[in-house]
Amino acid sequence: MTAMPVGEQLEGTVEEIVYYNPDDGYTVCKFVPESGEPVTLVGIFPPLSAGETLKVKGGWELNPKFGRQFRVATFSSVLPSSVKGIERFLGSGLIKGVGPVLARRIVKAFGAETIEILSERPGRMAEVPGVGPAKLKEIKKSWAEHKDIRDLIIFLQEHEVSTNLATKIYRRYGERSFHVLRTNPYQLSLDIWGVGFKTADQIALKLGTDPASPERVKAYILYLLEKDNEQGHVFSVKGGVVEACVGDLAVGEDLVAGALSALEAEKRLVAEPLAEGGTALYLPFFHTAQEEVVRILDDLGGRPCPAPDFDLAAALAEAERGLGIALSPKQRTAVESALGKKILVITGGPGTGKTTIVRAIVDIFERWGKTVLLAAPTGRAAKRLTETTGREARTIHRVLEVRPQAGDFRRNERNPLKADALIVDEFSMVDLPLLYHLLKAVPASMRLVLVGDQDQLPSVGPGCLLRDIIDSGRVEVVRLDEIFRQERDSLIVVNAHRVNQGQSLVFPPRGDQEADFYFIPQNDEAKAFATILKTVGWRIPHRLGLSPLSPQIQVISPMYKGLVGVDNLNRELQARLNKRTDGLKVGTREFRLHDKVMQVKNDYEKDVFNGDIGVVCHIDRGRYRVLVDFEGRPVPYEKEELNDIVLAYAVSVHKSQGSEYQAVVLPLMTQHFIMLQRNLFYTALTRAKKLSVVVGSFKALYIAIKNDKPVKRNCLVRDKLIGLSRRSP
Repeated sequence: MTAMPVGEQLEGTVEEIVYYNPDDGYTVCKFVPESGEPVTLVGIFPPLSAGETLKVKGGWELNPKFGRQFRVATFSSVLPSSVKGIERFLGSGLIKGVGPVLARRIVKAFGAETIEILSERPGRMAEVPGVGPAKLKEIKKSWAEHKDIRDLIIFLQEHEVSTNLATKIYRRYGERSFHVLRTNPYQLSLDIWGVGFKTADQIALKLGTDPASPERVKAYILYLLEKDNEQGHVFSVKGGVVEACVGDLAVGEDLVAGALSALEAEKRLVAEPLAEGGTALYLPFFHTAQEEVVRILDDLGGRPCPAPDFDLAAALAEAERGLGIALSPKQRTAVESALGKKILVITGGPGTGKTTIVRAIVDIFERWGKTVLLAAPTGRAAKRLTETTGREARTIHRVLEVRPQAGDFRRNERNPLKADALIVDEFSMVDLPLLYHLLKAVPASMRLVLVGDQDQLPSVGPGCLLRDIIDSGRVEVVRLDEIFRQERDSLIVVNAHRVNQGQSLVFPPRGDQEADFYFIPQNDEAKAFATILKTVGWRIPHRLGLSPLSPQIQVISPMYKGLVGVDNLNRELQARLNKRTDGLKVGTREFRLHDKVMQVKNDYEKDVFNGDIGVVCHIDRGRYRVLVDFEGRPVPYEKEELNDIVLAYAVSVHKSQGSEYQAVVLPLMTQHFIMLQRNLFYTALTRAKKLSVVVGSFKALYIAIKNDKPVKRNCLVRDKLIGLSRRSP
């Protein structure tokens, strides 16, 4: 690269964003100076939009690959002055609520005075046709944000804080951003998703915070508790927290003890002695959630339940005829218990008839004249429940009527659910916070049926609830362990049960082209990688008549790193299966039309949740925006939201929970040693409906099947339920 003289200044308009990295603000854009031909600008910027006017200083350089470009050292925003420039600026999408059509009307009404009126007299926008009270409010808010966020970004850039983080800070705090940064920057790690203690600490120290500040120690303690929550723990153990603070912050134990006492006094932490010794430290919400879940479950388990006022045997026979099914004795017991118990757990592996039981329960309740709600933790699981029962099933969030703006639910103890029974499928995926909110909304008159597979991985969120509830003995449980005749020919089903029993797998006869399970032995990771690419790109599409890009073909990997880890497989599968060249680059990633993508955080406003998979259906390069189709529902992602989605040609086992695919490919290598666990392998295997292909080594397979020691989670639901049952009369 050849550098050119530095010190030139250009003023002009952004024509198109070619590349933008939200992590550090590095931007490549096409820029049209006031006089001259379009040029390429490169440099660190806040999020830009086509139509913006900039004054930039820097110098020319010659890039051997991209040619002559202008590298920006400093810049300032300049509001456009020409009528044409103002119209393009407003219509660029920068100001929410204003598109090209409305921009034309605004400029027609105010001409060259438009910018001044927006800044000084925004109320006059109401004079423009099509701008009602709601639209006016949106325009005024967005215009103010546009100015404030740039001031914040420039301030934080001086302290080496990325534009992406600056944008997140403003989205969270708005006008209070500067106040929060100057008074307690550690608040960022508690309030902003994706911001950990280390990032907040870097900002705080650069802004002059004392390394031995009590606020710093308190923030780190809360950070440690949150990290444990993210790992599935409901509480942290005090000894580990103190040790981490002393070692990581280089402070004394007395300072840590003082910080713990202060947090407890401020009611930002709950300490509780553990039966085996030591102290449990909870964030207050998780302590409350655990106590309430235990109390409500104990109450439901001990409540009498009125028996049906009809001949149950006759109703069962009628349901069997109507549904065209024949219930086994254990299935009959499950249906009878659902009608006779206030709360029931039904658990079993694939092919044991859980779906059949749910259909029968719903049918008999409806014949009885009772209303039934069907729910599941994810949209994918709810859709499957709808398909198998023929009745509407919704996510638990929708059943509880989530309120995105308020961050809570309309349904609660004061406004409970209205139905006679609630059936929750895929209950193994339900974490403690969600069960807490659900149980609060269950009225005393409602029956509750929890259906799930206790041998699957526990929820991504805190707790291990299905297993804890079953092991407590406080709730009636029906265990299904018989594989039904129509499922016995499925090697997926047979092998899933063999995995659970720690037995070796059954392989199809050599040359069998119709089996639904295959193991392809590959000890070498590079060869396994090549096999996966060929299997996904040609073999499975050819066998099942699917496109290689179909969401029904899913690679599930135990690890993120490595040649056959999620990250590398996503890059390589995209490169081979979707060779379009008109994608949108976002940092080191690129989104292309027809890419499979996954949402990685709950977004109640968009109604998409962590783990939901969609397909990119439209890319607007000019506005740096992506549209994702989630099962027929297009959802827009603006520039600052693109970190909320990732490629999903390959996903982790945890992220695949609750999903079902026509075909699954699972790499299983000894390099995955830390993740080779029975419940993890079992969960991945049972995601496949028609075809499951495992690529890996026999040694890794053996380790995964024999390792029945899942990581223990810090959760006391089981122990507290047992304690309550012992005290019951």
